[in-house]
Amino acid sequence: MQPIDFNGLDTTVHGPVRLGVLTALQLDGPHDFTALKKRLDVADGSLGLQLQRLEEAEYVRAEKAFVGRRPKTTYHLTKKGRAALARYLDMLQRLLAAMGRSSASD
Repeated sequence: MQPIDFNGLDTTVHGPVRLGVLTALQLDGPHDFTALKKRLDVADGSLGLQLQRLEEAEYVRAEKAFVGRRPKTTYHLTKKGRAALARYLDMLQRLLAAMGRSSASD
């Protein structure tokens, strides 16, 4: 039996809200804060904290503008974020494949 190596799992991507943000940006393109909040059904504070973490990791980029007199922040998936998401999903696929091989041998 081979050990399962979770050491390469990117914990920045792994959080449910962060994974949701990266997935939404990958699937649908840039989103503003309100659209992300509705898409993921999360509270302002939680989303803000998770977006900050993704920005610090340079996985997303925030673009700030004013629409009329109201501020609007739009989030974009960066090349680094796209690569991190792809690596994360690849690792999950390998884990699922290993699980499939394990259950087939039972």
